[in-house]
Amino acid sequence: MWLSTECKLAFEIKQPTPFLFMLRAQSGMQQWVAEETYQVFPSIPVIEISDKYGNLCQRLVAPVGDFRINTSSIVRTAAACDADTSARFVEVENLPDETLEYLLPSRYCESDLLNDQTLGVVSGTPLGYQQVSKISDWIRDNIQYEPGSSNVPVSAVEIITRGKGVCRDLAHVGISMCRSLCIPARLVVGYLHGLEPMDIHAWFEAYVGDRWFTFDPTQSSLDGGRIVIAYGRDAADVAISNQFGPAVFPYLMDIQIDLLHDFKSAK
Repeated sequence: MWLSTECKLAFEIKQPTPFLFMLRAQSGMQQWVAEETYQVFPSIPVIEISDKYGNLCQRLVAPVGDFRINTSSIVRTAAACDADTSARFVEVENLPDETLEYLLPSRYCESDLLNDQTLGVVSGTPLGYQQVSKISDWIRDNIQYEPGSSNVPVSAVEIITRGKGVCRDLAHVGISMCRSLCIPARLVVGYLHGLEPMDIHAWFEAYVGDRWFTFDPTQSSLDGGRIVIAYGRDAADVAISNQFGPAVFPYLMDIQIDLLHDFKSAK
């Protein structure tokens, strides 16, 4: 399926402010970026770098006054995510080197504190994909998804105690529980077609059966096109906007994702 994306951000800048944005999707096995634009107003120099996870980051210094960024893209992605209940657990000694850091506790994912609870959740479940699916179902049944209820990342343990959170929070719980079982798990930030209300979305991936699989505790199914912007250990790695100096928050954030029925790529 072909999706069009548009993201508009606007800030009122009081003093020259360094920013690091993460707003560009990139082509890969799961998606193809056919067209894109990235506009900055006023026009200023922008330097693009790749972080340690391969995410595209845009570095700039915003000038005083009204500052805006508009991005758009046309992306081909799958209409649904792969699932495989037979995907097996991969022993730690057989995991690829690049997955190992996704086994460790991180700032918002205290996997070392959740082993006993997770073992109770997955008791009697076959090792691998079905364990992760069980975790995702447990989160959906026991933690209320409340879009827009928080702008500040919260740890997985605190979210379990609260019993509610935004998409990022529910993903942190899933990641933490997977890691407690020695299943690598990572946070994904991007767009989800049909999300209500529309916003930047977060879900998680787990490594079983020698590949990454998508899980989303906020959704009853994995239908709907997803566009990945960034991967990381948790929310600390995948903020779409980081500013350095006095806090600056956008006074406008508008996101639109539309299905294109008749788009034909030149490729």
